[in-house]
This record gives sequence, C-alpha cells and structure tokens, in this order.
Amino acid sequence: MLIRTLHQRGFPAGVRLVDGGTSGMDVAFGMRGAAKVVLVDACATGRPPGTLYRMPASELGEVPPLAGLHSHNFRWDHALSLSAWLLGPLAPTDVEVILCEAGSLQPGQPLSAEVQAQVDVVADLLERELYPAPPVPGHVTLTDAGSLHLTASQAERWFPSGLLVARVDEAGEEPVLELVPLAGAGHGGLVLKQRNLAGDRSVLLSEVLGFGAGATVAVPGDLGAHWDDDRGVLRVDLRTRHAGPDPGDGGSDRARGVDRGGG
Repeated sequence: MLIRTLHQRGFPAGVRLVDGGTSGMDVAFGMRGAAKVVLVDACATGRPPGTLYRMPASELGEVPPLAGLHSHNFRWDHALSLSAWLLGPLAPTDVEVILCEAGSLQPGQPLSAEVQAQVDVVADLLERELYPAPPVPGHVTLTDAGSLHLTASQAERWFPSGLLVARVDEAGEEPVLELVPLAGAGHGGLVLKQRNLAGDRSVLLSEVLGFGAGATVAVPGDLGAHWDDDRGVLRVDLRTRHAGPDPGDGGSDRARGVDRGGG
C-alpha cells in the first residue's frame, strides 16, 4: 500500500521504490549503489496497531544468517544480510528502518484502520526528508513599478518567514541588491506578499532602489540572482539581465532506496 501511494503521488529522479512485499529478494538488488536506504515493514510487538518505530538498522542487532533462507521467509533483515554478501562495496552503509505495528499478520488480512492511517504519515515523512529539493530558478523579476517577484520555491527556500530587509551594495563595479531574511515579525522588515494561487511572492522595493525621477540604479526585467551561503543573503545583479536556462540546485542524483515489505 505504501509503494502504491508513493507511485500515485509521483516521485523524482534519484529515488528508487522497491516493493518487498511479494519479492523480498528484489530489495537486496534494489539497494545497489544507494546513498540512503529506508526499509519499511510491519512488526508485531504487542503495542497498539499503527504504532511507528524508526531507527538506524545498525541499532537492531546482528542481521540473521543466510543459511536455510528461502523466498517464503524472506524479511527486511534478510535483505540486509543478502545485500552485504551480494553487493560488496556497492552495499548501502546508510540504512534506516521504519516499522509499523500490525493489527494482524494473518495471510490475506486487509490493513487495519490504524495501520491504513499511517500510510500517508510515512509517505509524507519520506517525501519531506528524502526527496531531493526542487530546483530553484537563478533569476528574479523586477517590474517597472519597483516590485520584485520571486517564485514560490525561491520564497520558501530563502525567506521562510516571508520577511526580509533590503539594501543596495554599490561598492563594486555594478550595483547589487542584497536581500536578508528575517526570523520573524518582531524584527520588522519588508513583507513578501503572495501574488497568485501558485504561491509566488512579491515585495515592493521602489524606495530601496530609488525608483522615479530618472533613477538608474536598476534595470527592470529578469535579473540574475544567487544565494550567498557565506553571508546568508540573496544577491541580485541589478543591471544584468538573466539569459539562458537555470542550472537549479536539485541536489544529488545518486539513487535513494525505499522499500516496503509487509504490513
């Protein structure tokens, strides 16, 4: 059910989904070369159905031996044993396990209501923590009226509070607009206002940029922008038009494994 839910939601390149419920041995092969593996399965410890447990695989003790193993008793911990033997240096080293207390482990039984409710909870967790961040465009748009437009992804990544302060740095050869995020409303600042249903944002900077009366500090249009990690500011080239595709910063494209066994 979890694998089906993740497929229906859609998942980005670099994420690999492997269903271990019907062919557990595929899990070991699916781990090959993965930077991060999350194994999701059912368990029975006597706790209330739907109880979730999350831990590094290394904390669960020794993995079981492969002797006597066959497809009918293959579990997630067997997949770890097999992958360590089969994959050698390509076996994953960062493995996490999420277990959900089952209502019943009898063959053919449907998911209990408590376990069913946790499917979306686990799917949300995997998307939030493991999926690569979407690319952020490398430009912003300045209007003739002095409003700076940012996409929803830019605003969420760089200015999560929706507040900022702005200044123009004219020390270099060309003027650069610097936008500094603020932690909260108690610090004052300028407000990034939502301007459409997509969540794109806009902030009025006409006073900061000195618009009107023949001002020449900024050139309206699509302007190149980049985030300065060292200083924690967004720098916008006020006289350099953006051209060409954005490189984005979608993160590593190494494979990440997600497996679901039973439950």
